[in-house]
Amino acid sequence: MRSSFWVGVLAFGACAWPAAAFQPPPPPEEVYVRPQEPRGPPPPRAQLFISPAGQPFRAPPDQPYPVVAWFAQADADHDGRLTRDEFRTDAEIWFKALDADGNGQLGMIEAQRWEEQLVPEIARDALGGGPPVGRRGPPGRNQADHRHQGAAVYGLVNEPHPVRGADADFSMNVSPKEWRAAADRRFAVLDPDGDGVVLAIDLKPTPAQAVPGKDGPRPERRPPIGQRRPSSGG
Repeated sequence: MRSSFWVGVLAFGACAWPAAAFQPPPPPEEVYVRPQEPRGPPPPRAQLFISPAGQPFRAPPDQPYPVVAWFAQADADHDGRLTRDEFRTDAEIWFKALDADGNGQLGMIEAQRWEEQLVPEIARDALGGGPPVGRRGPPGRNQADHRHQGAAVYGLVNEPHPVRGADADFSMNVSPKEWRAAADRRFAVLDPDGDGVVLAIDLKPTPAQAVPGKDGPRPERRPPIGQRRPSSGG
């Protein structure tokens, strides 16, 4: 009797197993796939100019390169001639704007704020958004790297960091005296003949202007601010 019972159980299991094992899978859940937007060239980035003291100026790609805005600001009497005193005053005003805590010094906090908040393009370029401008490829062995980097790409002076570059004694703080000395040094770069006057028409294009598509096309000439100095030869 017991053997007959187990024979019946096994026979029922043999009949039920195929039906249970081969049940059709449930229908797949519907997944919403967001349609991809058509890809195209990225929008042109704003033009950037960094003054010798480190103040950023920006302008849309279809506008004049913003060195015009800096020169107009620094040329206090708007006579088209930037004197050493006007250059110093412009740098000193920017020093006070950078001095976030008002202690009369530019320290690590101000330098970091300049890098991360005021000119974030510098960090973006260092991370691959734009290579240093100059000779292609890394420097060779025992060969100095003269490519423009940092603020030098967008400025008139080959100085990657105007704030740190003014720290003459490497104290991690820039005093007003050091700032003025740096301003005089930078003015001398822009005034090679030493006559104490800089004209906009004499300023060379920044390295960024020389790179097509980086910060707008390179202008054919400087904006007509002021007149070119007559040559000393008569």
